[in-house]
Amino acid sequence: MTKYKTLAALVATALLATAGAASAQTAVTGGGASLPADLYKGQADSILPANFSYAVTGSGTGKKAFLENNSALFSTTGTVHFAGSDSVLSSTELSTYNSTYNVAGDANRFGALVQIPSVATSVTIPFNKAGSAVDLSVTQICGIFSGKINDWSQLAGSGRTGALQVVYRGESSGTSELLARFLTSACQPADVSGTTLKLTNGVPAFSVQSTFANLFTTVPSNFIAAPATGGTSLYNAVYAVDGRIGYVGPDVIPSLTDATKVAKVKSFSPDEVSVQATLETAAPPTGAAAENPANWVPVFGNPSAGYPIAGYTNFVFGQCYKNATVGANVRGFLTRHYGSVVVAGVEQGPNDAAIRAHKFIPLTKAWRDAVRARFATATNAGAVNNPSTCSGIGRPL
Repeated sequence: MTKYKTLAALVATALLATAGAASAQTAVTGGGASLPADLYKGQADSILPANFSYAVTGSGTGKKAFLENNSALFSTTGTVHFAGSDSVLSSTELSTYNSTYNVAGDANRFGALVQIPSVATSVTIPFNKAGSAVDLSVTQICGIFSGKINDWSQLAGSGRTGALQVVYRGESSGTSELLARFLTSACQPADVSGTTLKLTNGVPAFSVQSTFANLFTTVPSNFIAAPATGGTSLYNAVYAVDGRIGYVGPDVIPSLTDATKVAKVKSFSPDEVSVQATLETAAPPTGAAAENPANWVPVFGNPSAGYPIAGYTNFVFGQCYKNATVGANVRGFLTRHYGSVVVAGVEQGPNDAAIRAHKFIPLTKAWRDAVRARFATATNAGAVNNPSTCSGIGRPL
């Protein structure tokens, strides 16, 4: 009898191990940007499916983990199936990926890379200095983030005095990149003269960087890195010491329209209405342009409409997965996230309520339809795990 019990126990153990292995194979592994992390996982209204993991590492690490298929950067093992990033993939990153993992004729190639906007976002400017509402001009915001302005008394109209200290993200961050894009476009040489910004054409100037400190030859003495990864860490650091100012995504801000705590920029608050005005200036790609992943994420420098520091936080997926279940799960998520439902007679995205609750901005119907048609409609040659395009190739099991 003991022998049969032992045999039964061994069989049960083997079955559990097999089930565990199958579960591990069908889990969808990802991570990256901290800005949308609570929207993606960990909250009651988070939008990623239960079998999707999301490691919060910052955009730079998230992109690297996906592009190199290095799951150790997400503190796990196996294949990296997707990443979240507010930082747009560069032409170098796309070229290196294609030459490494997507060479035509290579039986082991991963297939094409898919980069698509998830939700739209503002980058807010929280500050910790009591007083009336703050409305920053372009010259003032350029002065603050270049180090030229280091005392509140230099901000005309703010009614404040005392040392001004800037808190920045220490890691590679898409939030830093979104801010840097605006500053690069908006700031004139006169706005940043005499600073330690790296030189462009012989004069100090902002440049598009995802690591904030890389803007400078020497980081200004009144700047301090947030103590840990993510927007929450930076936000808490701003409010830990009087006189500080920083930049974060909207999710951690209690009220986007309280200009005594979150600055207006060019007289606009970082609320949905004004950000939407900015985002509606770009349409999804069509025709040959749709073949290039870079064209699926428009960038905004210093737009004329609405709150100017805005952009998208993005998903990066592979088109092809050797694990058919993973491919089906990815395509199923895309079908839902970029789908449509009718609420009270109004057509909207299925996740719009959660997106707005986290203070992000849903994609327009035109963008949802374009993403769904190309990447989630199984019969489309560009869709995830299209049986013809992805036959025999894909990201590893």
